[in-house]
Amino acid sequence: MKPVIVLVGRPNVGKSTLFNRLTGTRDAIVADFAGLTRDRHYGNGHLGKREYIVIDTGGFEPDAGEGSIYREMAKQTRQAVAESDVVLFVLDARAGLSAQDHEIAQYLRRLGKPTILVANKAEGMTQGVQLVEFFELGLGEVLPVSSAHGQGVRSMLERALDAVPCFGDDEGEEGDPEPEVIKLAVAGRPNVGKSTLINAWLGEERLVAFDMPGTTRDAISVPFERDGKKFELIDTAGLRRKGKVFEAIEKFSVVKTLQAIESAHVVLLLLDATQGVTDQDAHIAGYILESGRAVVLAVNKWDAVDSYQREQLERQIETRLAFLKFASLHLISARKRQGLGPVWKSIIQAQASAMRKMPTPQLTRLLQESIAFQSPQKVGMYRPKMRYAHQGGMNPPVIVIHGNSLEHVPDAYKRFLEGRFRKAFNLVGTPLRIEFKTSSNPYKE
Repeated sequence: MKPVIVLVGRPNVGKSTLFNRLTGTRDAIVADFAGLTRDRHYGNGHLGKREYIVIDTGGFEPDAGEGSIYREMAKQTRQAVAESDVVLFVLDARAGLSAQDHEIAQYLRRLGKPTILVANKAEGMTQGVQLVEFFELGLGEVLPVSSAHGQGVRSMLERALDAVPCFGDDEGEEGDPEPEVIKLAVAGRPNVGKSTLINAWLGEERLVAFDMPGTTRDAISVPFERDGKKFELIDTAGLRRKGKVFEAIEKFSVVKTLQAIESAHVVLLLLDATQGVTDQDAHIAGYILESGRAVVLAVNKWDAVDSYQREQLERQIETRLAFLKFASLHLISARKRQGLGPVWKSIIQAQASAMRKMPTPQLTRLLQESIAFQSPQKVGMYRPKMRYAHQGGMNPPVIVIHGNSLEHVPDAYKRFLEGRFRKAFNLVGTPLRIEFKTSSNPYKE
């Protein structure tokens, strides 16, 4: 079992910077802005052969008021501490001790978990008078570190791993190969219910779901298993129109969301039934298509609209998202957990279609049958001649067709071929790209 280390502290003490340092990644958004992290963020790291799991948490306010976003963040932090083996209580060495630090220390003392005090931002400071005040917390020795520069991080990590009560030496044992993990990104505009949907799947309040646009700021990954298949659920920040993105933090969130879409195997595009299909929904769908990701459409809050609004919504989907006709469409309510089962079937089908293997003989035979049924029209003095086809890639599937004068194949005929290939190989929920390669004429000169 890997030991679990949780980072706890008040806002803007450098927990996310330390998380990135311990995991060797840049997964957590880092900026000089208090309250940036809101959800639990998991990552893997290793020190030599010793592996561990790190949990980054939002700024902890144990006594946050009812109904506030800070109360939801505190709930996430408490859950992370409950899951952990050792707590790294991160403090700001430059700002000194605060009343909030005392409240967090009191909470951690009551739990009785192994806790290590970490004075961050200690670069260039002499270890002495500056750190004395932190001993007031009654949690033992204070370790000075600089997560931005890496100073003192290794010794702190060694201390944390040694503090885990039952740390075993079972790493490095060979076992059964891990099954492939399917990355599923949930994308959409702000406040359409992405976090609520993932919480409904998990059966717990894993992500902060709050009735305020922009609650999720980072792309949060959550491991999940269903019917023997392993998934990595990625909750993304809502994407607004470019002209309405002013805050630097939101610009970071947009970058993280676009990166999550590109790295996913399947993207679930979530629409809001109460607001219909907007231009921004079409822009997000276009980006997913351009990235070549398999996609499933889901309309959330379906229970909150009447029959007239439903008719209007169905018509908008047919017109504004016509380029996603290959994607499955589901009508759901994440809050009431209605219609969620069929979505998983479409997700698995889309992922299987994106990774479908298409043998060259079968593709070539299907190409010749399509030409016999309807040959491409002549363009001027050129008539395209298609000779054979083979698969050029997966996720998305790419079919490469070789022949002569193929640059003159019209788009309508390309769509005709795409329909034939989709039907023959049952490609649902994934884009299909067809590339033409024209043979060079040796007698051209």
